[in-house]
Amino acid sequence: MYEAVGKIKLINDTQTFPSGFSKREFVITTGHDKYPQDLKFEVVKDKCSILDRFKPDEQVQVNFDIRGNEYNGKYYVNLSCWKIESKGAGGSAAGDEYSQEEPSGRGFSQAAAEPSAADLRNENDFDDDDIPF
Repeated sequence: MYEAVGKIKLINDTQTFPSGFSKREFVITTGHDKYPQDLKFEVVKDKCSILDRFKPDEQVQVNFDIRGNEYNGKYYVNLSCWKIESKGAGGSAAGDEYSQEEPSGRGFSQAAAEPSAADLRNENDFDDDDIPF
């Protein structure tokens, strides 16, 4: 999972292909580096309309995955957006959030850390006659 924060520079129209697949691309400009970067993201299928609620020059946070593929000996990389939210002066607006998919293995909150083995141990756990299972 990756994250980028920046201003929306461009939102393209939805592209529909003969196979029925559709995608929509948008660009944000990040400013946290020494040199601002323009990053192109995409949303796919029925989630293309979620970008209708965003406008150019709006500050957003984009969560995305990196997707790569090979076609006819050429390699391509796409930044696949699965969550976008508005980041105004007061933080995120709950109504401007979109989650296309939750990445596998990330269903728990980072704030609720798993207990360590030491937290789960009992003082009586180390008896020699205990079976370990």
